Amino acid sequence: MVILGKLKIWKFPIYVTAQMLGAFVGAAAVFGLYYDAFMDFTSGILSVTGINATGHIFASYPGRHLTVLGGFVDQVVGTGILVLCILAVVDGRNIGAPRGVEPLAVGLILLGISVSMGLNCGYPLNPARDLGPRLFTAAAGWGMEVFSTADYWWWIPVAGPLVGGVAGAVIYFLLIELHHTNHSDKPHEEPEEEEEEDEDEDEDSSLKDKYEMINMS
Repeated sequence: MVILGKLKIWKFPIYVTAQMLGAFVGAAAVFGLYYDAFMDFTSGILSVTGINATGHIFASYPGRHLTVLGGFVDQVVGTGILVLCILAVVDGRNIGAPRGVEPLAVGLILLGISVSMGLNCGYPLNPARDLGPRLFTAAAGWGMEVFSTADYWWWIPVAGPLVGGVAGAVIYFLLIELHHTNHSDKPHEEPEEEEEEDEDEDEDSSLKDKYEMINMS
């Protein structure tokens, strides 16, 4: 949004901080809710690797088959697709989704990405969603192993989504938004008679209603 000028730059750190805090608190809530289960399963030894590993519950870690380059590409592509699709849904000059259904559409997009691309590392797709809980686990007993495991994997779900988000926004702007027709540039033609103007408005309203009914069906 900042790249496309849809979000003021001074709001960006506020959004980042809010998301990081939300992810951190969410991880803390999960740990508190299932504390007894964690202690029973791990015998009090919280670890990231091994048969009783539990760190992956909070943050992403790569599959055994995944290389660093493969993980980075995975996050760039996944986040790029997510951002591109979200922009298509919320763009007022695009067909998009019917008004009020945008959250459901975004949720279905995220579901599709998670199901199709979650095998490699669990689809972080958002630096705050991964780094916030990872910081919590580092402080809650898992230690610095959450950063050093898998050849210091932690930076991949932070840098990859940042690159992918910018790439998705740029692609949408160049291939779609840049080609929107600017209706404000069209000369306004006044109808010769008021009756014709009323008929045109009624027809436009009828077409709009039909369009909304089709989209809602």
